[in-house]
Amino acid sequence: MKRSVYYLQLMRPVQWVKNVFVVIPLIFSKNLFNVSLFSRSALTFVAFCLAASAIYIVNDIADRKRDLLHPVKNKRPIASGMVKVAEGWMAAFLLLVLSFLVMKLGNCGMSSAAAIAAYVLINIFYSFLLKEVVLVDVFVIALGFILRILAGGYAIDVKISSWLIMTTLFVSLFLGIAKRRGEFVSMGGGSQIGEDSGRTSRRVLFDYDLSLIDQILSVSAASVIITYALYTMSARTVRVFGTEALIFTTVFVVYGIFRYLFLIHKLGLGENPTGALLTDKPMLINIILYTISVVLIIYKRELALLISRYVS
Repeated sequence: MKRSVYYLQLMRPVQWVKNVFVVIPLIFSKNLFNVSLFSRSALTFVAFCLAASAIYIVNDIADRKRDLLHPVKNKRPIASGMVKVAEGWMAAFLLLVLSFLVMKLGNCGMSSAAAIAAYVLINIFYSFLLKEVVLVDVFVIALGFILRILAGGYAIDVKISSWLIMTTLFVSLFLGIAKRRGEFVSMGGGSQIGEDSGRTSRRVLFDYDLSLIDQILSVSAASVIITYALYTMSARTVRVFGTEALIFTTVFVVYGIFRYLFLIHKLGLGENPTGALLTDKPMLINIILYTISVVLIIYKRELALLISRYVS
């Protein structure tokens, strides 16, 4: 029983929420109620979850010695020795096989599978090399989110708006640099990190300082708002959805950014973006309201027809 718990911890299912980006093309292409495309999108989501879990295991293997220096990460199965390195490699391999098997059985397409393969390869390099290169580490994280969007779009054979890709880029940069800020602060900040390299599990933190991180955070936050607003107002968006009302959902995006900044600066939750998003009630309510408003605006006709069937 304990072994299964350890392997579940290795897979980090709570992090699967990041793979919701795979479903974004389905929603914004007006195909949410298309059963065939919905199933392909759902299977791509499952495949990406399996591939991401494999990468988390590889990352834990690469970081096992440095994780021992971290007050929380030292309890991870591989770092603590509860799961052997060889067992970790085997689990990662099996998860990758399952991921591509799901893609094959779901007929999700070679392009979508290629996007997942690119994610896997890039993140293997990230785990052993790129995570120690200042700024590149954050951009690799951002690329992972863009590949999620692309995999979702390829799976249902739809073209993704350039503005939507840019919004995804800045959202992921914002979350990535916020995570680095949380790690930087939790390890005592610049002075203490510089004094003793043994106090941090990330050498790349030596190359950051709080002023630089906060500047990048501000630029990324502003860019998210601007690119999303421009997406909602673009001629293609208005033409596809037949309305300009999507601009009103920008208020939820602005509040979400500001709320997250509050969580970072006042509550110190930046080190765990997923935890911050899933445990903060105002943030959860904002996400729910945003999702409802987007669905109502994009699918107003479909919802009206669906309601009329049951009412009449």
